[in-house]
Amino acid sequence: MKRSPKEMLLRVIILLIGLTIAHLGVTLFLLADLGADPFNVMIQGLFRTMKQLLPIKGLTHGIVHMTICFLIILVLLFVDRSYVKIGTLLCMICGGPIIDFFTLIFGKVIHAGNPFPVRILVLGLGCVILAYGMTIVIKSDSGTGPNDLVAIVISDKTKKPFGIMRIIVDVCFVAAGFFMGGVVGIGTIICAALVGPVAGIFLPRNEKLINAIVDRLMKKNKTEKKS
Repeated sequence: MKRSPKEMLLRVIILLIGLTIAHLGVTLFLLADLGADPFNVMIQGLFRTMKQLLPIKGLTHGIVHMTICFLIILVLLFVDRSYVKIGTLLCMICGGPIIDFFTLIFGKVIHAGNPFPVRILVLGLGCVILAYGMTIVIKSDSGTGPNDLVAIVISDKTKKPFGIMRIIVDVCFVAAGFFMGGVVGIGTIICAALVGPVAGIFLPRNEKLINAIVDRLMKKNKTEKKS
């Protein structure tokens, strides 16, 4: 079903809200330093390697995150530009700066020096927040993040099931991050075990909420035009 520009704009705004919430969760369990989601394990490893090999002043996790996302976008522009949509671009470009912003706010309070039980609590909270924000992004229906995007493209091109491709992509990200010095610990296992089931709880609720918000605002807009 074709959507009006106003509905698309509304859905992109909802996506940005979900993206901000999701990356607050990512930041929390990155700061707990017990592991990360597959994509950020890779980014974390690459960030640490670059800091050792290239002493670039002002280099942050978020900058490396955004650089890798730009490279993925460039590859997609050559492979098949139909995958590069406004919501996808926002997911890919905004994630890194959002992580840097929240790291600046919470970094002095949450760190590897905190007691282990506190870090586990922060990690669990981060996973729940990530799952909630991720479901908003998915149900905004206007774009997706790098893990899903790469898996979708490979799945479409190879005609293989998306679920299998997503697992393979995540394993590759984790393996690459591990060899470059990323933290693959209890946090990675908890993230893998917790985010999916929690997201499954939030998905139908957020779908109803987002559709209700969009329908109400679009109807209100139509009513104002008629009057």
